[in-house]
Formats: sequence, structure tokens, C-alpha cells
Amino acid sequence: MYDDALYRSTSAELIRRAEAEREVRLVRLARRAERRAGRGDPGGRVSRDRGRGQGRGRLAGFVRAALRP
Repeated sequence: MYDDALYRSTSAELIRRAEAEREVRLVRLARRAERRAGRGDPGGRVSRDRGRGQGRGRLAGFVRAALRP
């Protein structure tokens, strides 16, 4: 009898936690979608050139240095 009550209690707690995590995830996704819609970019940013010239990325200097003989 005690094991059955403990199982039900634990199961109910796990279900509540899972639901809370789902709600948090949905709120985060909704906020992200709202930010993207606000700047007219529904797909999100893939990459961005920050004016460093020739479209080099953030790690281009490190990669170039690593490839030197």
C-alpha cells in the first residue's frame, strides 16, 4: 500500500515538473519569435559581418594562424 502511494506521488511530481519545463520552453520560443518578428527577421540570423573586411568571421585569424606551416 505504501509503495503504491509513493509511486503515485512521485509520478505526479514528475508530470508536474515536465509540464513546467514545457511551459518554460514554449515561453522562450514565443519570446524569441516575438523579437525576430519585431526586427523583420522571421528566420533568424545565420551570420553577420561586423565590418572586419572581406567578410571574415570571428575566428578567421585563428584558423589562418593554425594553417601556417
